[in-house]
Amino acid sequence: MALYDRWCDSTKEKNERKHYWTFVEKDGGRADIRNDLAETIRSHYDRLERIAEDVDRLGYKVAAEILREAMPQTAKGRSGDLGEILATELVEEGIGLRVPVRRLRYKDGRNMAMRGDDFIGAGYGGKNEKLWLLKGEAKSNKVLGKSTVTSARKVLNRDNRRCTPDSLLFVANRLLESVDPDDNALGRSLRDEVGLKTLRANRIDHMLFTVSGNGPHASLKNDLEATGSDRDHYVVNIHVADHQDFIADMYQGAEDLGDD
Repeated sequence: MALYDRWCDSTKEKNERKHYWTFVEKDGGRADIRNDLAETIRSHYDRLERIAEDVDRLGYKVAAEILREAMPQTAKGRSGDLGEILATELVEEGIGLRVPVRRLRYKDGRNMAMRGDDFIGAGYGGKNEKLWLLKGEAKSNKVLGKSTVTSARKVLNRDNRRCTPDSLLFVANRLLESVDPDDNALGRSLRDEVGLKTLRANRIDHMLFTVSGNGPHASLKNDLEATGSDRDHYVVNIHVADHQDFIADMYQGAEDLGDD
């Protein structure tokens, strides 16, 4: 289900291994993807088939209440979570790596931010189809400025620019619990990497993802220009002019399971 092609017009610039992507909503784009994005938001907090089982057993009203208990109810919590959700969907839609674990399903509290890397893309690529990772940091702001960009880059650079061990291990262990053998194999590769740390820098890409009401701040392009060339760097901005209203509307849609 491609969201971005239907929702936004995009501009993508590339200079060697540096990628600068900007997205702006199309006329009518939000209306086109609203229901699909609402379902996507639900899927990041619980399995859709489990939500459907709740509806069958308890009805729409009670099922919606169960789902609502998993979702943040503060504007700040929703903003941060939606940034991670939109980033995850872009990695899978635009880069082709998997973000194999929907980590918002495992939050300690619905209004609390999770520790660790915001999102990790994983897969196999290159000549020998070896493990390939993407370390991501997502920011969602009504007004995006330089301090936020600087903070995000600092997070991407920590742990010698590698995915943090606790974040990798969390993803690995969830994959090893799966009944899917492909998930198990990827989980084993990630768990091995936590201990061996053999993955070279050119196989650990970075993404600095932003969604904001004021569009791409100049600091985003400056940040990208200052990065090295030892890996792919993606710097992304989604411009949503009514940033806070958009978030409120999307969560209202996600919580509305129907009434019949």
